[in-house]
Amino acid sequence: MAGAAPSVRMPRRLHVLGASGSGTTSLASLLAARHGHRHLLELLRRALGEAPAWVLSGSLCGWGDPLIAEFDLVIFLAVPTEVRLTRLRAREVERYGQEAIAPGGPRHEAHVEFLRWAGRYDAGGLEMRSRALHDAWLSALPCPTLRLEGDRPVAEQLARIEAAVVKPASR
Repeated sequence: MAGAAPSVRMPRRLHVLGASGSGTTSLASLLAARHGHRHLLELLRRALGEAPAWVLSGSLCGWGDPLIAEFDLVIFLAVPTEVRLTRLRAREVERYGQEAIAPGGPRHEAHVEFLRWAGRYDAGGLEMRSRALHDAWLSALPCPTLRLEGDRPVAEQLARIEAAVVKPASR
């Protein structure tokens, strides 16, 4: 799919966000590969200035507010908590190994605390990275936003985004 020629003209500068484990990095990577954007994770400021089209994933609330004026579209992913936590557990095993995060392992306490923190996303208030904080942040953005709710395959999410940004042909 990533190698197929895009059939829609995607906005040039996208931002994808959602709770940890919601699939923001996977979706941003596919968007970037499919539409010729750069997926940026490091050297943010310099890279944003150098790239004519890019995709940025992750939560920017607060620290990244100076970048808001650069966005052409912001995409918010909302995935059920248990799905996110399952993904995060698998990601932690892949990154650190099962032994490291198992009880008695050197990363066990950090792993448990991380999952506890991630599990509070939907019920948390504005004082933490939470659904409430993201909703408030999104409501103040000057650019278009697209909300994708539910656990859907990344290719389906991409298709929904492409359908949402299709502009009628000018005559």
